[in-house]
Amino acid sequence: MSQPQSSIPAESDVPTPVTPASTYRLQLRPEFPFAAAEAAVPHFASLGVSHLHLSPVLEAVPGSAHGYDVTDHSRVREELGGESGLRSLGAAARAHGMGLVLDIVPNHMAVPAPLRLNRPLWEVLRDGPRSPFARWFDIDWEAGGGQVLLPVLAGPVESCDLRADGEVLRYGEQEFPLREGTAGLGLPELLAAQWYRPAWWREARTHLNYRRFFTISDLIGVRVEDPEVFTATHAKVLELVRDGVAEGLRIDHVDGLADPEGYLRRLRAAAGPHCWVVVEKILARHERLPPAWPVAGTTGYDALYRVDGVFTDPAGATELARRYEESTGSPEWARTAEACAREVLTGDLAAELATLERQAGPERAPAVRELLIAYPVYRPYPGDDGPDPRALERAAAAAGPAAVAGVRELLLRDPAFAARFAQTSAALRAKSLEDRAFYRYAPLLSATEVGGDPGRPAVPAEEFHAYCARLDRDWPRSGTVLSTHDTKRSADVRARISVLSQAPGPMDGVGGPDPRLAWTARQTALGLGEVPQAAPRLAEALLKGVREAALRTSWTDRDEGYEASVAGYAPGPLDLPADLAEAARANLLGMTLLHLAMPGVPEVYQGAETEFRALVDPDNRRPVRFPREALARLDAGSAPHGPAEEKLALTAALLRLRRDRPGLFTGYAPLPARGAAAEHCLAFARSPGLVAVATRLSRRLADSGGWRGTALPLPPGRWTPLPGLPGGRGKADGSTSGSTYGLVYEGEADLAGLLALSPVGVLLRDE
Repeated sequence: MSQPQSSIPAESDVPTPVTPASTYRLQLRPEFPFAAAEAAVPHFASLGVSHLHLSPVLEAVPGSAHGYDVTDHSRVREELGGESGLRSLGAAARAHGMGLVLDIVPNHMAVPAPLRLNRPLWEVLRDGPRSPFARWFDIDWEAGGGQVLLPVLAGPVESCDLRADGEVLRYGEQEFPLREGTAGLGLPELLAAQWYRPAWWREARTHLNYRRFFTISDLIGVRVEDPEVFTATHAKVLELVRDGVAEGLRIDHVDGLADPEGYLRRLRAAAGPHCWVVVEKILARHERLPPAWPVAGTTGYDALYRVDGVFTDPAGATELARRYEESTGSPEWARTAEACAREVLTGDLAAELATLERQAGPERAPAVRELLIAYPVYRPYPGDDGPDPRALERAAAAAGPAAVAGVRELLLRDPAFAARFAQTSAALRAKSLEDRAFYRYAPLLSATEVGGDPGRPAVPAEEFHAYCARLDRDWPRSGTVLSTHDTKRSADVRARISVLSQAPGPMDGVGGPDPRLAWTARQTALGLGEVPQAAPRLAEALLKGVREAALRTSWTDRDEGYEASVAGYAPGPLDLPADLAEAARANLLGMTLLHLAMPGVPEVYQGAETEFRALVDPDNRRPVRFPREALARLDAGSAPHGPAEEKLALTAALLRLRRDRPGLFTGYAPLPARGAAAEHCLAFARSPGLVAVATRLSRRLADSGGWRGTALPLPPGRWTPLPGLPGGRGKADGSTSGSTYGLVYEGEADLAGLLALSPVGVLLRDE
């Protein structure tokens, strides 16, 4: 682990780049501040974690449960314990051999209540475009007639109680600054004289004239492409990096920035070459991270898709899609995604679309819309091939070839237009796919995950191996994840739902007045299973889902009668039949093994070192209990009891191995099995000394008669199971004193024997 450096280090003292062995994500909030995280540091160290990944730590809206609504970049959040609390946590982590990674939010700030909490925005609203802070925000003053639209009112302005009070304008408990010299005016003249226009919140959809985060009007975009803005908004974070408090940074929503590569180069120069930097970037299946970016890689949603997909049966997924479309009347995935993109662009993002159309001119306006809808990835970058030919043909058919060619030419020669087009494209993909289409298309909910492809949920083993080999070659320090604060269902829930692709039977007979909702409710209940508070948690997730789907109700136009019926679709707690529960166990342990053994830097979400069944936020941000006692029992020699402890034992064993023997986790080589059931074995070797073996599509394997003599050829040497696992040779802490050694394999391993006690295996080569 790198140590804090002097301000002018000698050349020999320049730290080498940090590469975490693993990260552990903590969701900080007033109920779980720095002090609570510090109290749990011994558990994280015992687990084998090398770095704690903290959710945003700068000042945010009071009471914020996530911290992405930053109000002040210059201060560490007092509700979490302030800067002294953060530095104390960092010191405790270092004392246990760990470091900190900070999640930072360069794209946006809060439009908070009270508004004074965001001093730069307050001063812009008071002093207008001449304010020194005006450069901080993407405000189109011309489009607003010289005023910033503030969509904060509950209704039309004439129906709201707005009144001047000294040097402020009051609306309920909210207050806004008055422009100098306007305090004595009557209300109509007063409002017309301000640098802002308070408006009904519904006007944001069509009249908003500042860039925001997706469609959230109380998160205003920040222009970090401006060097002065970058310096002001990053000074505290960079101070924490220079002081050794933080060794890594996660960059939230990099696609929202005007110039991501320029930003990342400036950040790299300021943070130094040693700082581990990953970006939250959703990559489409065939998309690649721009190779020139000076980062370690992504936060790992590209890995999540491959790990989930390799445990999904393509034939069963196709059958579920057929049944779903037939029973619900829903269009297939591609048409669903396109329809949602058109709805979101012309509805929720109408103001952003109008800005682009105005910049492009009336003859090109239709082509702007069609190209945004046709674009196959989150946003275009220099060097991209652009939409595939079929997408261009569709756009040209709708808007005209000349108009499409004109917009593409404009994207090449007008950097400002290209940046805003790209930013809008990113917001459109996120809102239309993740927050709408994924809630409408429900044949297999485990596939409707961030970074996923519901139209092609299954990933062949060969494609998984090719992805891992490429990751090891090009981005070996990239992050990988299975569960995050943004996943719609934790890995444990997805592992249970994905067994339906092998056995669709539990979805037979699903229907009712709203069959889409019935499909979602049944699968969600099966995924959550019999857990505490299952019924209210399920009902809350279903209500959020129907609002996001925006078919019968929505966040902005609620049908209270329909919403009252939603809870009735939530079945009582459902558990999987015994055979499918065993398949879910194989899925979960297999997913965990691949995640922790494959190339990249794996991240464990808080509580997910053991069983962690969670639904979409806020459910996945519930307080967790760290499994200290269970880990201590395993370390004392107890055998894992049930899937939760099996997962904990596997996680601890591999995290400790990554921390203590990082050389084992280099290189990547697929290991094909031989025999009748070879397709059900997914195995690979890391370095010369570690082999990981997982069972895939285990229900189909059982139905076909099991392994039937299938064997796994091994690299040269003597191989023994990893300590602490079923069939292993010791305790979860890696010791072997007083234990019985397991089998020794040379040449090949009989899979029926190797996987007799567990659907996964890890082999180490004897020294």
